[in-house]
Amino acid sequence: MKNILQKKSLILSIIIFIVFLVVFLFLYKEINNNKNISQSMQENWQVEATRREEASSLVNSIRAIAPERAALDSHFVQSSDVVPFLDTVERLARGVDTKVEITSVEVAKDNASLMVEAKASGSFENVYKLIMLLENSPYNLEFVLVDIKNVSAQDATISKNAQWTATFQIKLLSFINK
Repeated sequence: MKNILQKKSLILSIIIFIVFLVVFLFLYKEINNNKNISQSMQENWQVEATRREEASSLVNSIRAIAPERAALDSHFVQSSDVVPFLDTVERLARGVDTKVEITSVEVAKDNASLMVEAKASGSFENVYKLIMLLENSPYNLEFVLVDIKNVSAQDATISKNAQWTATFQIKLLSFINK
């Protein structure tokens, strides 16, 4: 009887051992699965954090070069918006007390530049200053024609109050035809 009790105890111990072994293996497998899921999620999080950091860096870079880009954009005139260039010509003329009239604006035959014809009137000094300011403007210009005439004096003497007119054709080289 003692022997049967020992056998029962042994069998019961083996069954309990097998149950605990199965539970242990199940829990071990679940822990490994959770570990793998956690690693995968951490990698995904790291990739997303890197993307956000790169996006933030890109936004900061764009902000940092914004002044340079604005300066570059102001150098070029697009065919859809030539008004800022014409406003610049008129503003420069007002700055040197010269009247300017834009007489024609057309895209050149090569489609790579803009031809602008204008007439300016004022003292010789002011007309000359206007031409110098246009040459030094932020736009890439080429003067095709400049014709300066004295309209107030018939004789060869040049007075300080003499009225001069200048007709000039400007070829805007920094032109983008879209």
